[in-house]
Parts: sequence; C-alpha cells; structure tokens
Amino acid sequence: MNVETPQKKPSRIQQRNRAKILDAALEVFAQHGYRGATLDQIAEASGLSKPNILYYFDGKEDIHVTLLGQLMDTWLDPMREIDPGGEPLEELLRYVRRKVEMSFEYPRESRLFANEILQGAPRIAPHLEADLKPLVDRTADLIDGWVGAGRLAPVDARHLIFSIWATTQHYADFEVQVRMLAEDDLRARAVAFLDLMYRRMLKP
Repeated sequence: MNVETPQKKPSRIQQRNRAKILDAALEVFAQHGYRGATLDQIAEASGLSKPNILYYFDGKEDIHVTLLGQLMDTWLDPMREIDPGGEPLEELLRYVRRKVEMSFEYPRESRLFANEILQGAPRIAPHLEADLKPLVDRTADLIDGWVGAGRLAPVDARHLIFSIWATTQHYADFEVQVRMLAEDDLRARAVAFLDLMYRRMLKP
C-alpha cells in the first residue's frame, strides 16, 4: 500500500524568496516582454543567483505562467463583483471605476497581460477559455437583460465590455505617454471623465 508523503509547507525564507523572484520577474516581463526577458535579468533584479531561481521555478516559462495565473484571478474580480440585483447603471459605473483604479495600482500586471495577448496568448489561452470567456458570456447576458428591460440604453454588450477594457487599461499600458501628455490629478480626472462618458452612454 502506497502512502503519500504530505508536502512540507515552505519556510518563511522560501516564501520570501519566491515572492522576490515573482516581483522581480513582473518588472522584467513588463519592461521586456516574455521573449526579451531572461533568467539572468530576473536573477539580477531579485538579488538572487540564477541557480537559486531554478531551485524555486523550472525556468522562465514556469515563472511567467505563475504570474499570469495570479493575475487572472485579480483581473477578473471586478467583473465577478457586478451584482445582478443591483442598479444596472451604478453597477457598470462601479466596474469602470474599479478598472481605472486597477490600471493605476497594477500597471506592470496590465502590461504583462497585454504582452501575452499580443503574442497570441500562447501560455494563458487555457485560462481565457476556462475563466474569462464564461464570465464575459454571463456579464454580456446580464447587460442584454438590463437593456431588454429598459434599465439601460440600447448597447452592444460585448463591445461595451471591450470598450471599458480599452479606455481603462490604456492608463496602464501607455503609462509613460499618458503621464507625459496629461495634467495633474490624472487618476481623479480619468475616473471623472469615464464616469461621465459611460453615464451618458448607458442612461436609459
């Protein structure tokens, strides 16, 4: 009879080193993309040796997939939080505000995701199919139901979702350009502008 040996819980040092590697890799991938990033760059940014990196991860792809998996959960939470029983306009405006906030709070994560999509999603495609698509399907059906009940102005639900992603994640993916061209109070102005735009678009 085979008895499985329980896995040992990682020590605090192991947890800390793993977190350092992932944080350093996030910065490297966000700057250079997957193809341009190297384990040497990640090792230098983390302050750990390359053999030490390979103790915790199988290689660059393993690190990248781990980051993308963590990111997907964080990225999908605002859409999951849309309340079918809430006031439709306010629920969607809250979603827009949260997406803007995330673009300012997690710009590296947004660029990591954008780079992966631009490359054809070779490492995250299963997550998109299993997690993102069903969630978008449900959200689009919910919006269509609100439109049909006269609680929102007529709108193409899926293209509304795409538009929200484009107008909010722009602040992260083009951060350098935006900060160069925009005025002070950038975050507050972005929230105010998008709130007004989508409110006018969606108010029945």
